[in-house]
Amino acid sequence: MMSLQIKRRQLLKALAIATATMSVSNRPWAQVKFESNPFILGVASGSPTANSIVLWSRLIDSGIFGSRLQNEPIEVKWEIAEDAEFKKIIKVGISMALPELAHSVHAEIDQLPANKWFYYRFLCGGSVSPVGKTRTLPAANEFVKNLKFAYASCQNYEHGYYTAYKYMAKENLDLVMFLGDYIYEYGRGRNGVRAHDSGTLISLDDYRKRYALYKKDKYLQDMHAACPWLMTWDDHEVQNDYAGLNPGTFGPYVSDFFKRRASAYQAYYEHMPIRSSALIDGIDGLLKGAELRLYGNFRYGKLANIRILDDRQYRDPEVCSPAGIGSSVFDPATCPDLGNTARTILGVEQERWLSKNLGDAKENIWNVFGQPTLFGQRYFPGGVKIWNDGWDGFPAARNRLIQQLVENKLENLVVFGGDLHENWVGYIKTDYDKPDSPIIGVEFCGTSITSRSEGANDVAQRLARNPHFVFTEGSMKGYGVAEFTTNALTVTLRVLDDVLKEDAVIQSLAQFKVDVGSNKIQRNY
Repeated sequence: MMSLQIKRRQLLKALAIATATMSVSNRPWAQVKFESNPFILGVASGSPTANSIVLWSRLIDSGIFGSRLQNEPIEVKWEIAEDAEFKKIIKVGISMALPELAHSVHAEIDQLPANKWFYYRFLCGGSVSPVGKTRTLPAANEFVKNLKFAYASCQNYEHGYYTAYKYMAKENLDLVMFLGDYIYEYGRGRNGVRAHDSGTLISLDDYRKRYALYKKDKYLQDMHAACPWLMTWDDHEVQNDYAGLNPGTFGPYVSDFFKRRASAYQAYYEHMPIRSSALIDGIDGLLKGAELRLYGNFRYGKLANIRILDDRQYRDPEVCSPAGIGSSVFDPATCPDLGNTARTILGVEQERWLSKNLGDAKENIWNVFGQPTLFGQRYFPGGVKIWNDGWDGFPAARNRLIQQLVENKLENLVVFGGDLHENWVGYIKTDYDKPDSPIIGVEFCGTSITSRSEGANDVAQRLARNPHFVFTEGSMKGYGVAEFTTNALTVTLRVLDDVLKEDAVIQSLAQFKVDVGSNKIQRNY
């Protein structure tokens, strides 16, 4: 396998080859033979625009002594059709699956009609992949009546079954917004309903194997095949509580964190339906701390502009943690460094991009943000204490963003988050320490797909300590469904009765409505 130390121009060339589409006309299609179907990790789509989509899969042909795939590029044919039987194929091409990129396939398909659903599949070596369903977004100037997506995060494989995705696949969604912790880097834990298949992830091969383990889950595969996903990450895609180029906590000490992060980022790219342009300086640039850009905006006609943020890759280290790294809970009055106005959670460039991007906010009915954690201030009951790994650990950065939102007069602002493994519903305020300060938007922070929480039962105390929140629940697992129309937003919190059972039953925990122009959360049930 080609080393990460390969010269930049060679790997950039490989990326170009991997994402280029070759015509199938007037040329032979090179076929290889597999001992078994190589599409056992399923298919996925993402990074949608009004006229393009990224289709993903990865070839695997495992044997007793490792992969039986040849250590050279493999041609993979893809087809896009108007029907599930592929009688009305509208586009077809060949993409290269390279050994340098774990024989993953990233077919970047353009020149598609806007606001349309399609079916797609891959073919290679006489095998056919599962069929996926995907769509393009409405054109920016198109009047759209509704949008329905799910938001989800935190799917520790050991902590439960992905049964939530079985039900999510029946929700008839336009999109999925995944907000971080797609995998967990830990080794084998205790008391899990199923087990990780290796120790703590360090090397590129480690991360690749962990993604393969997660992606073999049938329910997760089915949900990826149901509609496009918008992706961002949090910390466990690399290491618990890592911050930018600074290591986190738990697991063995690693002398070269840059290399570990680069390996994790490469494996993430290899297993997600994201564009090669996200690799700003190529794969080898990751070793030098170059970014894998995930933030961006996805305009859904005139109905909504969805802005996806990355608050992990560019952030400054957490301050006032006893160990000097990682997260902690403390009284902010004991931490003068917390108020340093130069500290950032989004990074200078992402803040600058966002400032420019907000200028067209009035062109959308809804202004939607997807980011990895809780945005609003949260004090813990029993004292004045905050947790410094989220926005509470970067108050100056949060204030800068709030000021940008106010200056740009964003209307119908909705922020979605994850990370806490708990449901929180509340208001975005200009000053969280002043109860009568203006409300500028609403927030829905979702629970985990499986990952454990402390199961907090002091709901009354939590809400009394944080009056800008109207709902919280700390133990149940699942996802949220957001339905936008030109008149209102409805958010339903969907939870399982027991995430430890594969045959768990879904229920609606609560439902909320926000009318256009109101910034008021109404609880339907």
